[in-house]
Amino acid sequence: MGDHAPPSFLPAFGCEVRWRLAIASDQSHTLSHDSLREDVDVKSPATGNFFLVGPMGAGKSTVGRQLARALELSFLDSDKVIEERTGASISLIFEIEGEEGFRDREAQVIDELTRMENMVVATGGGAVLRESNRRHLRERGFVIYLRAPLSLLVERTSRDHNRPLLATVDPQERLRALLQEREPLYREVADLIIDTGNRTVRQVVSMIRQQCRPGPHPSN
Repeated sequence: MGDHAPPSFLPAFGCEVRWRLAIASDQSHTLSHDSLREDVDVKSPATGNFFLVGPMGAGKSTVGRQLARALELSFLDSDKVIEERTGASISLIFEIEGEEGFRDREAQVIDELTRMENMVVATGGGAVLRESNRRHLRERGFVIYLRAPLSLLVERTSRDHNRPLLATVDPQERLRALLQEREPLYREVADLIIDTGNRTVRQVVSMIRQQCRPGPHPSN
């Protein structure tokens, strides 16, 4: 993991959230005054971490890489870290250890990655299922929930065969069920909610940056 340690010279970014931003919905992708609501849970400048949550296919890894580049931070994908450590694909881990075994590994990685500083971390779609993960995400950084219409999620995930939870006769229905289960949990941890459906990666990154501003490095 030495190659992934965040360089010490990188600036810390603190986020002061004055508004919780819920951009559009599956039916409408326009930003209106009604999309903004006051966020009473204001975050103070933190460790400079950004954590991306959301369903598989929402664009967490793609947006995360570009966001890290724009902010001069380090980027890690929690699923990729698990694969690198085990030497096995996510699908194979599910096959050998089951979902519970995978979630145990995921919880350990989430705990470790969220303890780092000046990071952008893309999490797996089910990372929010465990309460400990949700707590670590909320307490240790700025959490961004990336949403996308079900039809787009189906299209994007159909190109990737390393998604064991979608290895069913009806992946669309399975995705719908997963969204119904996880949507409240994504919202629970989110400081910022963005619908990526009709937006470019650059537009999404720009929206995230507009909500955050450079902050002082946290004291030791």
